[in-house]
Amino acid sequence: MIDIKVPTVGESINEVTLVKWLKKEGDYVNRDEVMCELESEKATFELNAEQAGVLHIVAQEGATLAIGDVACTIDETAAKPEGAAPQAPAPTAAKVETPKKAETKPVAAAGPIAAAAPAGPKEAAPGDVKATPVAQAIMTDKQVKPDEVKGTGSLGRILKQDVLEAISHPGKKGGDGAFSREKRVEKMSNLRKTVARRLVEAKNSTAMLTTFNEVDMTRIMETRKQYKDTFKDAHGVNLGFMSFFTKACCIALQEWPAVNAYIDGETLVYHDYCDISIAVSGPKGLVVPVIRNAESLGMAEIEKKVAELAGKARDNKLSPDEMADGTFTITNGGVFGSLMSTPIINIPQSAILGMHKIQERPVAINGKVEVRPMMYLAVSYDHRIIDGRESVGFLVRVKELLENPELLLIGKDPVKVLLEI
Repeated sequence: MIDIKVPTVGESINEVTLVKWLKKEGDYVNRDEVMCELESEKATFELNAEQAGVLHIVAQEGATLAIGDVACTIDETAAKPEGAAPQAPAPTAAKVETPKKAETKPVAAAGPIAAAAPAGPKEAAPGDVKATPVAQAIMTDKQVKPDEVKGTGSLGRILKQDVLEAISHPGKKGGDGAFSREKRVEKMSNLRKTVARRLVEAKNSTAMLTTFNEVDMTRIMETRKQYKDTFKDAHGVNLGFMSFFTKACCIALQEWPAVNAYIDGETLVYHDYCDISIAVSGPKGLVVPVIRNAESLGMAEIEKKVAELAGKARDNKLSPDEMADGTFTITNGGVFGSLMSTPIINIPQSAILGMHKIQERPVAINGKVEVRPMMYLAVSYDHRIIDGRESVGFLVRVKELLENPELLLIGKDPVKVLLEI
């Protein structure tokens, strides 16, 4: 009988939660076969069988386990039942099979990239009702179950307005259960506990202020409209807003290095690189995977990285290393319809940029009133390291770069570079 214990997953992680058993009591498991999912305060990971044999479950779903606790045992002396799946051969140096590309599925993320759910004539099966990316993101954030929402889209697809209606009238569940007063108590996940602790720590340990500005998104929207098909054909990924904002932030961060720094005791740590954290709403809460050296990536590389990280967040496959050591964070509340907010700093970082909903508003252009697609931007910053001049200067620079996308190429006006002025 072999004890399968909870492995060490990080220096600062002392306990995990057993989320789900993928195998049942008495099942025969092959070596290296995934048996259950565990969740730490930073990520979700899998527990594999160390030997082939019959599984005997020790820890139940929802249990909190310390590192080294026994999750299950495996009887390696048990005979393999007839009809059981054969042991997969281990790869050899002579022949290593290339893993197949993972199937792309819709992404529900708190960012500008969210793939649309595939449409088709096939009728959705009960309990498998599809939702639009925005509707799915709102349901995840507000913890609304699909069976609590009555979809009014094609084939019962759940739309954004359906979710908002369900939230406004919580007693009505898909047309049934009027005036219901049911409530439920659920154990807070390790991830949610960590988010709660870090948010309170950020509010209590930093001198946080927020400065606002607005950006005219006309040029970016025109650029996307003109080149989105060509861009997708060339790079195999959609041209979203995140690449524009990431490039603009990287240029501005290098010009205002205090915004890209943090306090370590009585010293200031500056970074000559930009590791941009992207806030993503996953099934179990907010996570912030990091785009490494974003200042050195092209637009297509950034879009591919955002899509990859958002997909991993959706599937709870992000590793702790993929969420550690960012230098600056970008969050997009606009995907939920937020017009303006004050984002909270992702400590130990010193600043965070909040994107918001693009809304047509009348603005004065050269003495005339015009309707333009406008977005409010907010930068929350730690006043202990970043002064008002630096925070405002950073945000104004981001605004300038977004309103003149050609500046994103080299960070300067090409004509002024030509004239050397």
